[in-house]
Amino acid sequence: MSDRFIFLTHRTDCYHCKQVADQIIKAVPYKAQVACDNCGATRVFVPRIEDVSRPGTFTEIGCYDTWELVSTAECRNCKITGPHDITIGCRHFTVRCRNCNFTHFYKFDLEFVAKDELKVQ
Repeated sequence: MSDRFIFLTHRTDCYHCKQVADQIIKAVPYKAQVACDNCGATRVFVPRIEDVSRPGTFTEIGCYDTWELVSTAECRNCKITGPHDITIGCRHFTVRCRNCNFTHFYKFDLEFVAKDELKVQ
């Protein structure tokens, strides 16, 4: 499997520049991030735990609206390409395989504002 796990955009207002812009969402095993395509404001999340024992998602009340998205990806656990539920909040980022319930929990780690090369191909 490639290093590219989840890669998609979600159009909404940016918490930093307040403009409606694509929020570029990328999740790989060692980190996840959300970056504004307009101003470059980026939130970086680091792995907290991977779990397949319990179905569901970790949802914590945060300072921004919680995004609930779906993306197709290959699961690292069951190797099936299928829908993954993505929940992104102020301080957490969760990716869960609908086939086997394997879940990646990420916690907030870093925030910065800079335009970079993170673009959806």
